[in-house]
Amino acid sequence: MTHSSLGEVESQHGWRRFWRYSRALLAPLLIWGLLAALLVQPLGEWLRGEDAYDNAAMREWIEEARNADSTLADLVQKYEALARQYQQVRQQLDAVQSRGLPQERALEEELFQRVQKLQIPLVVKKQEIYQHLRALAEPATKMYPGQLPLFPIIYSLQVEFHSSALTTSAEEDDGDLRLGEPIVWDSGLEATSGQGRTIALPLRAGTGSVSNKIIAIVKVNYQLRAWNKRQRDELVKASRFRQLTLLAVAATILGVAWLMLLQADERDAQRQRELARERVDQAERQRLEEERRRMETESKLLEQRLATQAAEQQALELKSHLYASIGIMAGSYAHNIKNLLVRPNDLLRRCLERSVGEQQGMLREVQQTLGTVTERLQQILHTVRRDPSRAELKLLDLNAIVAATARTWGELAADRWHLDLIVQTNADPLWIEADDSHLHQAIENLLFNARDATFEMRNHHRDQARHQPNLSANERRQALIAAASWRGRVVLRTQQLAEQILLEVADNGAGMTEEVRQRCTETHFSTKRDNALYEGHSTGMGLGLSFVVAILESHQAKLEIESVPLHGTTFRIYFSPSKRIANG
Repeated sequence: MTHSSLGEVESQHGWRRFWRYSRALLAPLLIWGLLAALLVQPLGEWLRGEDAYDNAAMREWIEEARNADSTLADLVQKYEALARQYQQVRQQLDAVQSRGLPQERALEEELFQRVQKLQIPLVVKKQEIYQHLRALAEPATKMYPGQLPLFPIIYSLQVEFHSSALTTSAEEDDGDLRLGEPIVWDSGLEATSGQGRTIALPLRAGTGSVSNKIIAIVKVNYQLRAWNKRQRDELVKASRFRQLTLLAVAATILGVAWLMLLQADERDAQRQRELARERVDQAERQRLEEERRRMETESKLLEQRLATQAAEQQALELKSHLYASIGIMAGSYAHNIKNLLVRPNDLLRRCLERSVGEQQGMLREVQQTLGTVTERLQQILHTVRRDPSRAELKLLDLNAIVAATARTWGELAADRWHLDLIVQTNADPLWIEADDSHLHQAIENLLFNARDATFEMRNHHRDQARHQPNLSANERRQALIAAASWRGRVVLRTQQLAEQILLEVADNGAGMTEEVRQRCTETHFSTKRDNALYEGHSTGMGLGLSFVVAILESHQAKLEIESVPLHGTTFRIYFSPSKRIANG
């Protein structure tokens, strides 16, 4: 049995053991949960003692107390209705005044009179609410407040409006009305430390079963019970909390004991299972021994099976080579798409740094570049499903393909790569049979390889200036400036030979050693995997040149590489001329 199979078995045993524990604990946990749900409210009231009764008494007192014909909620509702009406008329008046039309002078005067008329009942209603609070609380001190229970001392009453009609910004222009300002009655008394309590009671539009939205909050600062009674209540509350704590600790101890009993039972069951497993293993070993003897008598059949497996292994290796080719192509496509997106991002950055007119032109160039990316992506989606060796060949002008590559990357090479991209094409068209998408990808891979080589050469010049001995500070500074301003050069050259068409991609970069030159076209071989030189690009995958070789093989083209360390590299590709043009 393999290590992975053993791990799966152990994992299954662990889950089964966990499920047995969980199933055993499920019943007591459900009982505890049900009891907690049923007792949470009674226990809360039990711990709070008389607080719930006190709050209920104060709420009933606030909601039921009335003057001749109105409760506090009725007065707040009427005040809110008047405030809404006042704000609507005020908003209409402000709108008419802001327009300042002569034909609306009569309407403005009428609205102004209505505003003036509504101010008086608003002040009256506000005073009625204050008088209602005063009638509730006075006299503030009752007979024997420190000895007899349920004789409250009211220190203050405050009504804070909850309705949006009284909390809008329009109140800032209402002068002395102050629609949303809380209404406060204060007895002037100060509560002795520890005696006063403050509760906030919601005041609803209606009472009893027909209560609906909250229209105000009534804050009451009061003392309902005698001080010695309050002290006794606090002691009772602390005692009850201790009792609940002891009960919880006892329940926890019982639960832990129950779990330990379950673990003991589980250990016994585990020992029984291990004994049974040993018996099964012994029987399995006996069966394997018998199987071994049987297999020794079938050696000829086994040789045939091995031969069949060898043939299947060879087929698998052929498939793996095919999948490797597909992986090379797909990886190169993804690499080049990412490089295509560099230019739009660079243009967008520059748009933010330049004037409006230049930004418009660069944005149009971004649009064109993104259109090129979209077309290239369509080509990739069409070609990625094909084996690189089965290209769709058609008649193409090599000069046009090289010129298109230079247009796509020339400005980015000059601005960002500090690279001069030079194109030297043959005077006459050079017609070849090629796959447009594949050939573009191959030339761009060679261009990106040359870009990285020039970047490495610039770093070489910089390091040489830093470490060169016998230089003064000024000379070293000048050498560093010269190294930073050094520009790379890549030449794309096409030429008509006697029986072939030549494409050269030559750079003045860091070059390659002979060992690297011989291995550079191997799949996944790279000298830059651990130190990619060109920031912002994922170089070092070892896919670019191997993809180029695969493409050129499908075009029956030949690749030559000439390179000298620190003296640049030249890639030469030899194509056969199109037979259709030759026969034509």
